[in-house]
Amino acid sequence: MTRELKRVSVVVFLMFLTLFVSTTIIQYFQAGNLDGDARNARSIYASYDTERGPILVDGQPIALSVPTTDEFKYQRTYPAGPLYSAVTGYYTLGQGSSQIEQSLGDYLSGTSDSQFLDYLNRLVTGQNPQGASVELTIDPVLQQTAYDALGDQRGAVVAIEPATGKILAMVSKPDYDPNSLAVHDTQQVIDTYDSLLAADGDPLINKSINALYPPGSTFKIVTTAAAVQTAGLGIDHTEPNLARLPLPGSSNTVSNAGGGTCGGGDTTTIATAFVLSCNIPMAELGMEIGEGALGDMANAFGFGAELSVPMDVSASLYPRGLDDAQVALSAFGQGSDVATPLQIAMLSAAVANGGTLMTPTLVDEIRAPDLSVLESFEAKELGTPLSSVTASTLSALMVDAVESGAGTNARIDGVSVAGKTGTAENGEGDPYTLWFTGFAPAENPRVAVAVVVEDGGGLGQDGTGNEVAAPIAQRVLEAGLNR
Repeated sequence: MTRELKRVSVVVFLMFLTLFVSTTIIQYFQAGNLDGDARNARSIYASYDTERGPILVDGQPIALSVPTTDEFKYQRTYPAGPLYSAVTGYYTLGQGSSQIEQSLGDYLSGTSDSQFLDYLNRLVTGQNPQGASVELTIDPVLQQTAYDALGDQRGAVVAIEPATGKILAMVSKPDYDPNSLAVHDTQQVIDTYDSLLAADGDPLINKSINALYPPGSTFKIVTTAAAVQTAGLGIDHTEPNLARLPLPGSSNTVSNAGGGTCGGGDTTTIATAFVLSCNIPMAELGMEIGEGALGDMANAFGFGAELSVPMDVSASLYPRGLDDAQVALSAFGQGSDVATPLQIAMLSAAVANGGTLMTPTLVDEIRAPDLSVLESFEAKELGTPLSSVTASTLSALMVDAVESGAGTNARIDGVSVAGKTGTAENGEGDPYTLWFTGFAPAENPRVAVAVVVEDGGGLGQDGTGNEVAAPIAQRVLEAGLNR
């Protein structure tokens, strides 16, 4: 009898222990996940009892909560609608949130650790609970200019302040109106969300940080940097000047954009290949300096890094384990290397900042309802991919590329503009991806920019980065000069 009682006691004890452990896990370790789960109706409804903090640009709200007369106390509204959709994201009833609304949701809802005491104080005093305000680094003039310049094209524009890493403009198209997802009708929200999810062009994706494209000739910035800084080659270093380059171990060949050689003569220099954006000498150069030099320089510029701005950024990629043919293609931005528009803007920003790459960010300041500062922006170095000498060399080449090379449509009267175009292939018969990246003024850079346009800008395989992307960048850079 005693033995059976002991067994029962052990079983009961284990049951209580299991219950205690599971309750602890649910109430403590999983509390945050459960509270943030889009299916948690109780949490969702409770969140509308709080006046969610505004998202601000230049002190003006681009997202705010206003009182309502329905069962919810507040309605989230977006005064500028689609203009800032890539930045604010959406905040919905039952379908979650995105972008700043998601990544800084704890501050906006007043539930961050740093706001706990304020939350308790408001409960005790009977004040309405409020979230913190988030001031962004976005410049409203540059944002509007980038949005208008991109027009009906599919793609993205990112502008950065090189000296600080502040993101001054972030546009992704197709866009959407976040107001359509903020209504207090669950079924309407679901229907709208599903229609946007299925829409052509992926409007819910922020292409500036979460779309990966072949970088095309913008990657020649990396290749040239690796040749000059890592391999110790001068920009007058020469490569055979061929009209067609057979790839090693392959029946495929590489050609230059015009189908001919890279200027006259039997050889051509790195400088000429960069300014005229010739593929063959860059492919030859890539095979000469090797995958290691290219990959290490790409990583120094931020390829492969896990970035948060504070939204998570998809990692750009320079692959490893390539054969000679693949290295040749990678050297001019084809093959398997892919990059986000933010990453391509970071290439120019590092060159513009004398070789130092700053950590990009969208957030300038976070303030509590009593206006006390919870978080404030501090410029942080991400790395130093280039020496000041290499940065100066690349800057001069990028100026020449705009003045008299492949990027002339980015020129601004009376201003020295540095830039690099890209026209990336996507497969036989598919439209090209068109790029421009650069900065201005070249001697005292204020703005670095990257523009990507999908589907050949409507021109299929006839469009070029200079024809389509460079004029968009020119407008953004010109607006940046007036900051």
